[in-house]
Amino acid sequence: MASEADEKPSGIDVLDNKEPHKGALDRLSKDYRELSDKAQQLLTEKLFLENELTQLKKRSNRLEEELSNIRTPPLIIGYIQDVVNEQAIVRSSNGTVFLVSINRRLDSTKIKPGTRVALNQDTLSVVEILSDSWDPLVSNAEIIDSPDVHYSSIGGLEKQIRELKEAIELPFENPEAFSDFGIDPPKGVLLTGPPGTGKTMLAKAVANSTNAVFLGLVGAELAQKYIGEGGRMVRELFEMARQKSPAIIFIDEIDSIGSKRLDVATSGDREVQRTLMQLLSELDGFESLDNVKVIAATNRPELLDAALLRPGRFDRIIKIPIPDLDAREAIYSVHTSSMPTANDVENRSLASMSEGFSGAEIKSAVVEAGISAISSGRKSVKKSDFIWAIKKVEDNRKGSNETNSEGIYG
Repeated sequence: MASEADEKPSGIDVLDNKEPHKGALDRLSKDYRELSDKAQQLLTEKLFLENELTQLKKRSNRLEEELSNIRTPPLIIGYIQDVVNEQAIVRSSNGTVFLVSINRRLDSTKIKPGTRVALNQDTLSVVEILSDSWDPLVSNAEIIDSPDVHYSSIGGLEKQIRELKEAIELPFENPEAFSDFGIDPPKGVLLTGPPGTGKTMLAKAVANSTNAVFLGLVGAELAQKYIGEGGRMVRELFEMARQKSPAIIFIDEIDSIGSKRLDVATSGDREVQRTLMQLLSELDGFESLDNVKVIAATNRPELLDAALLRPGRFDRIIKIPIPDLDAREAIYSVHTSSMPTANDVENRSLASMSEGFSGAEIKSAVVEAGISAISSGRKSVKKSDFIWAIKKVEDNRKGSNETNSEGIYG
C-alpha cells in the first residue's frame, strides 16, 4: 500500500509545477506588449523626425537660394531700341547705349523697340523681359476719389467756370460738334491769377464733375536731379493719360518747369529746360493727344516761356483776378451757407469791408469768425466776430507783405 501511494503523484504537486510556467508566460506577454508599444512609439517618433528633417531641408534650400540671390549682382534696367541679327541695341538706365546679346530662352516676339528689359551687370546681355511700369510719382498721380468740390461751392467765378467747361468738358461731351464745324477742340487751359483766387479749386471741381480720369501733380515734382528723369516722367505721364483716356492732366505751379529759357544756365537749369522741351513736345508734337486735356495753374505767368503760351499748346488762358465786391459777396454766401449767423450779419456789408481779399482770405475770415463765436460759447456768429476776423486777416497780410519786402533777416 505504501509503495502504491508513493508511485502516484500528488495533484497539488502538479499544480505547483504548472504555476511557474504560467507566471513566466504572463511576464513574457507583458514584456512583449511593452516592447511592442515602445517600438510603435519609436516608429512614430522616427516618422515625425523624418518629416521634420524634410521640412528643415526644404527651408535650408530656400535659405540657400535666397542667400544666393542676395549674393548675385543686381540687374540693370534698360529699354530695347532696336533688334539687329538676334542682338539688341539697348539703352541702360544711365542713358548709355549698348549692342548686346539676347538670352535664347526669351520669347523673341516680345523683344521689340520700347520693351523694358533687365540686363546682366557684367555682360549687359538681355536676361529678362520686364512688364511696363510707371514711375511711382506718375502712377500715384491718378485721383481715385473725386474731391468734394463742386462748381456751386466756388463763388464769384461764373465766367471762368463757363470758359473752363467750354474748353475741357464740352469736347468730351460733344466731340461730334467740333468735327461738324471742322475745328479742333482746345488742348490745354492755363489758369493764372494771384495766390488764393481759386485756381486749384477750379481744377478740383473739374475732377469732380467729369467722368474722365484725372491726373494731378505739382510741377516741382517733375524737376528731377538726374539727366533725363524729368523728361521721362513727363513722357510717362502723357502715355498713361493716353492709355486711360478720356483723361485730364492737371499741373499745378507749372512755372517751376515752364520758366523762360536762358542762354546762360546751370546744369540744374538745363535739366529743367529738357523737361520743358519734353512737355512742349507732348502738348504739340507728332503724337496726337486724342482725348487728353491739360490744365495748368500758376500765379507767375510772366515767368513762363513764350513757346508754352502760344496757341496749339495752351489754347485758352483763363485769368482769375482778385474778386470784386459782387464776387466777394458770392464767396461769403458760399462759406456762410451752413453757418449759424446772427440777424445783423449781411454778406454785402462783409464784402465791402474785405476790399482786396482773395477767396482764400475770405474763407480764412469766415473760419476765424466761427472760432471766435465758439470760444465765447455762443450758438451763432455775430457781426462783431466777422469784423474782428477781417481785421486779423488784414494784419496777417500786412505782416506777410512787410516780411517779403524786407527779406527774411530784415
